[in-house]
Amino acid sequence: MKKKDLFIVIYCIIIVLSVMYATQPLQPLLAKQFDISIIKASQFTAVIMLFLAVSPIVYGYILEKVCAKKMLYITSIILLITNIFLGMSSTYEMFLFFRVCEALVVPAILTALMSILANIDKENIKYNMAIYVAATVFGGLLGRVFSGAIATTFSYEYVFYSLSFTIFISLFLIKKLSYEGEAQLNKPKIKDITNILKDKRFAMVYLLMFCMFFVFAGVLNVLPFRVKDISSSINEFQISLLYLGYGMGILVSLSSKKIVKFFKNELNTILFGITLFLIVNFFLVNKDVLILFIVLFIFCIGMFTVHTVSTGLANSMKEERKSLTSGMYLTFYYLGGAAGSFFPSILYEHYGWDIMIYSFIVVLFIVLGITYRSRGLFEIKAN
Repeated sequence: MKKKDLFIVIYCIIIVLSVMYATQPLQPLLAKQFDISIIKASQFTAVIMLFLAVSPIVYGYILEKVCAKKMLYITSIILLITNIFLGMSSTYEMFLFFRVCEALVVPAILTALMSILANIDKENIKYNMAIYVAATVFGGLLGRVFSGAIATTFSYEYVFYSLSFTIFISLFLIKKLSYEGEAQLNKPKIKDITNILKDKRFAMVYLLMFCMFFVFAGVLNVLPFRVKDISSSINEFQISLLYLGYGMGILVSLSSKKIVKFFKNELNTILFGITLFLIVNFFLVNKDVLILFIVLFIFCIGMFTVHTVSTGLANSMKEERKSLTSGMYLTFYYLGGAAGSFFPSILYEHYGWDIMIYSFIVVLFIVLGITYRSRGLFEIKAN
């Protein structure tokens, strides 16, 4: 792969993920600005997660035989326009409308970028996918910290204008991409999906990641409101710094082989990750923001350990239809994220942070029990 092409793809991934998560630390500010509830403010993140969930199943039929570079360019223009309008939005309804427009194009952009990354250098697909994961994590981290800093220094409108400028730069870079092939899209049939779900190993892994990302997204999405309740003087930049632990995803994804080797196999590693994630949840009820900051680093280590290893496990359990099994993994993963970005905010608004966290702990205990009892499925298949 040409270094120029790799740089362009990584840049675009980082910008798109920044756009996705830029609203998260701003949610208390947006709730106050538009005079809306926590539940409505949570929809700004949840809506993109929902469209990312359906994209592996649906987008293959909508975007059949589309040039990846052309699709990337057109959808990036739409993203640029919607971001400008987000900055200009004066009402909740207007802001949500343009956020939905973004949610429609973000999956198409990420699909195009994955296709280019996978096909531009077929000899290093695994390495390229590791780069993709690391770039998405870095983009999610950068988007949160960047938006908090800009909103605190200037105002929240400039977050979207600044992101629009970075998207504008990406349009020139996309033109310089050398790849001209079609986007690789799934067109699954109901029968194919049900056949995969009949395999209890896949059903377990998909359920696991739905629940893990449900809890993860729930905590990170409600977090800004929680710290504002603890101290109303905390600004958007200080809120965004709480997401620095998210960067542990890069470290974990790049060290996954060593982690699995330490725990002997994938399932032991997953069980460790769930257990760590579960234990850390007990410490999230603490009212000290500094302790929350530290705990969130360990929280992210637990989540990304399970996510990274589960991704590899889902892709290795079935030789044929790997694109479908990985697509279904992403569907369940983002469905969990969409649900976690919305429903916990209802719990938080009506019953408070502690009840929400204890509810997550119950979910994680169930997940840990199911995963532990399912370990025989993987041992049998391995033998």
